[in-house]
Order: sequence, then structure tokens, then C-alpha cells
Amino acid sequence: MPNPIDVSTHGPLSHTEAMRLQGVELDRAIGVLRSLTADEWHTPTDCPEWDVRRMYLHVLGACEAGASFKENVHQMVGAMQHRRANGGPLEAALSGIQVRERAALTPEQLVERLSAVAPRTVAQRTKMPSLVRRLSMKVDGPVVERWALGYLIDTIYLRDLWMHRVDLAMATRRPVELTADHDRIIVADVVAEWFRRHRTAFALTLSGPAGGDYFAPGPDRTAEPLELDAVEFCRVLAGRCPAPDGLLETVVPF
Repeated sequence: MPNPIDVSTHGPLSHTEAMRLQGVELDRAIGVLRSLTADEWHTPTDCPEWDVRRMYLHVLGACEAGASFKENVHQMVGAMQHRRANGGPLEAALSGIQVRERAALTPEQLVERLSAVAPRTVAQRTKMPSLVRRLSMKVDGPVVERWALGYLIDTIYLRDLWMHRVDLAMATRRPVELTADHDRIIVADVVAEWFRRHRTAFALTLSGPAGGDYFAPGPDRTAEPLELDAVEFCRVLAGRCPAPDGLLETVVPF
């Protein structure tokens, strides 16, 4: 395992790195989706009211919005109208539109559309000007705060893709592909943001191919150690499973 990482000195992913990781993440997800059986597409996931097919209708919708300014505006306008009429978080309204408007797609059609749009999604997100990426927006779930648009484009969309691939593996009882040169980078970024949100000294050992040793020193440079699986750590922070008392109750958006 690599040397322990002091995440108090660990900044967010660069735009270039985030876009590279999104390309890999989409390729991995598409590879798994092509291998699913008919029954697996209808397996319930940890996302309320979504089976595997509906979860990836959401992913497809997000990617098509990322590839097309017109589609992005269409989805956002529809989501804001839905929220005004029905309440609830904007993120939930947006996901609902993405799923409903693609509900007629068969699994085969879904995979082909996702395969076609994935490179364009990454290309369009990559080309987003830095000035636009610095614009801020208000979010109301799972946290209530303001985000730079670049944080949404780079970090949240990457984590969303990654966590849904984990959700897919959990639902279908398949192993999730994890490598140090991809998944460990994503997990390390989650750990660093987790620290930036709780600002408490810690020592963390995450097991598995995506794991590592992480710490942030306090005044006495010591902290109570935590140990768990790297994927499980992210699932806890994302609200996929109950959080033990303490620092693991800190929410990190996915």
C-alpha cells in the first residue's frame, strides 16, 4: 500500500484529470451494461424506486445534457417547473425528468445511446471555459450550499458515474472493477473532501484495490484510527448505508 497521504494538503482533482477519469468510468460502465442479462436490468438498486435500467436512464439523461446545451436547458427548465409545482430538491426533479423522458427505451437502445453520447459528453465538459466553470449555483440536496459549476462538472458528475457503477455491482452481485490507477484516485478525492467538511484530525485505513492510508494531523498530531473497505467508506458517506457515529456521519455529495 502507498505511503500515508496527508489530505490536509490534498487539493481537488484538476479539470483535466477529472475529464480523463470520466472517460474511463463511462467505458467501464458501458462494458458492464453490455453483459447484463434481461433479469439483471430489472434488479432493484440502493437508489429508491430505481432498478438498474431506470438508474442508467438517469445516467444517460445526464450524459445527453452534458453533450448538448439545448438538452441541458430543456432538462433544467423542466426540473425547475416540476419543483415549483411539487416541491422537493432540484436534483430529484432533474433525475425524474431524465428517467421519465427515456422510459420507453429498451436496455439495448439505452446502451447504444449511452455508447454514442459518452465521448461527446466528455468532450463538451472538457471544453467548458474556466470562466463558466467559476460561476456558482445553489443546490438543495444532499447538502444545502453553493457550488462552483466546475465542481459539479468535474467532481459530482464523476462521483455520480462511479457510485452508480458500484450500485450496479451491488444490485447484480457482480464484482466491481477496481484499480489503483483509477478508483484509488476517485476515493482519495472523496477522503480529502470529507476532511475539508469535518476539519477534524483523523487516521484512516481503507482496504481493497481502491484503498490507501490517509490522515490529517491535529494539534497533538494524533487521532483515533478508522478502518474499513474503500468502497464501503464511500457508500456510507453517500448515504447508501447507515453511518456509524462520529466523523463518518459527515455527508459528502456524490
